[in-house]
Amino acid sequence: MTSPVLLVIAHGSRDPRHAATVHALTARVRALRPGLRVETGFLDFSAPSVPRVLERLAAEGTGEVVALPLLLTRAFHAKSDIPAVLREARAGLPRLRVRQAEVLGPSPLLNAALERRLHEAGVRPGDRGSTGLVLASAGSTDPEAIAVIAEIARELRHTGWCSVRPAFASASLPRTGDAVRALRAEGVRRVAVAPYVIAPGRLPDRIAAGAAEAGAEVLAGVLGPSPELARLLLDRYDESLVPAAARPASIGA
Repeated sequence: MTSPVLLVIAHGSRDPRHAATVHALTARVRALRPGLRVETGFLDFSAPSVPRVLERLAAEGTGEVVALPLLLTRAFHAKSDIPAVLREARAGLPRLRVRQAEVLGPSPLLNAALERRLHEAGVRPGDRGSTGLVLASAGSTDPEAIAVIAEIARELRHTGWCSVRPAFASASLPRTGDAVRALRAEGVRRVAVAPYVIAPGRLPDRIAAGAAEAGAEVLAGVLGPSPELARLLLDRYDESLVPAAARPASIGA
């Protein structure tokens, strides 16, 4: 029996670094599970679009697709945009079964990827007690998404950082630079900024600019094609194939 195709749905960007990073991530997923067919579709700006990928798969005789949002929180795209695109596709491609997987976050694997990027930027485990951390996400108008980022910041505070503050590149406050300055006001002498975003683009650039303007000592890279993120995509894919009633309460945690 052929496994359902994994369709990774990314937002897309005019910045070519975005698509390149997404493709590097999906390549890593393929390497982890060689027998699984992995496709990539974009909601906007980049090609191929999600409808075009689904049409091609249906024309090839694919029976089932798991559509996995490449999103860290359940905000507008996960709740509205992607379901609408998939509903339209189902209506036009009745022989193709499409199920939507859960978004990626929150997950300990994302926290591990974040720590990997901070380590690569020069933060060592022994530095945490004297370092403040800004968890900088893209931002959202969705209260659920904002609450998730705030909760992740609280969790990270218990892993040894002297202080942790969330920040947002758009839609919500505080901005990255303001969060850095708030840590300084607390007496924190060394500040690290960790972008909680998957791929480069306009908003990650805004995070970097805020970190530089406020004088943060460390700026980590975006999560990108980290091994933890690739594993998480496969976890969400596998979970989507388990009937909801049969899933343990902690699955995906």
